[in-house]
Amino acid sequence: MKAKLGVAALIVLFLAGLWLVAAPFAVGYQPRGAEYLDATVNDLWLGGGIAALSFVALVVYAADALRDLARRGKHADS
Repeated sequence: MKAKLGVAALIVLFLAGLWLVAAPFAVGYQPRGAEYLDATVNDLWLGGGIAALSFVALVVYAADALRDLARRGKHADS
């Protein structure tokens, strides 16, 4: 149960990071063709960082889960 909650939290963080990256353009507070506003730069860096870190954490979790499954399979064959 705790693992599912952790994975769900990482997915929510990943989606929130993607939203932060897209928000300046989706909401429209970044004028088209204009130099990036400070808020846009902030959203891009923060959102990109959050999305990247949560994605890496999801990949690490998946790799650990696969390693665990491989170990169980190896012990079952013995």
